[in-house]
Amino acid sequence: MKNLSATVTLACEGREIGVSGTLIADVEQACAISGEPFANHIVEPIAFRFVPRTDGSSTASPDEEIELDSDQLDEIEYDEAAFDLGEAIAQSLALAIDPYATGPDAEILRREQGITGDDAPSGPFAALAQLKDMGTDADR
Repeated sequence: MKNLSATVTLACEGREIGVSGTLIADVEQACAISGEPFANHIVEPIAFRFVPRTDGSSTASPDEEIELDSDQLDEIEYDEAAFDLGEAIAQSLALAIDPYATGPDAEILRREQGITGDDAPSGPFAALAQLKDMGTDADR
């Protein structure tokens, strides 16, 4: 990572602290097509809430799946003495990085390897269309 910054606003809501803002990062990541590294600029809105840690008396076993409400998805527990805003922003960045991002040479590599998009013709009729196009070019 070359750069990570965030502009955030903190809002106290009782013992909960709401955080909202924007993170900006410049990262180097591998292209999903070629595997070659490329620079990627990320601008991502962030919003989460620090909530006081519960006493841990959950009735769920460690292996049991717990279903969360949509308003609980972005809650981070803290011990009421301190919370780690930097860690929360770093985790937000990890979630913002597109694991399937492609670099600037991805389209060239796709064409070289015969990989086409979903909207491109494929199969035997596409091959026939290419032959027809070749014949049209030769007639000129």
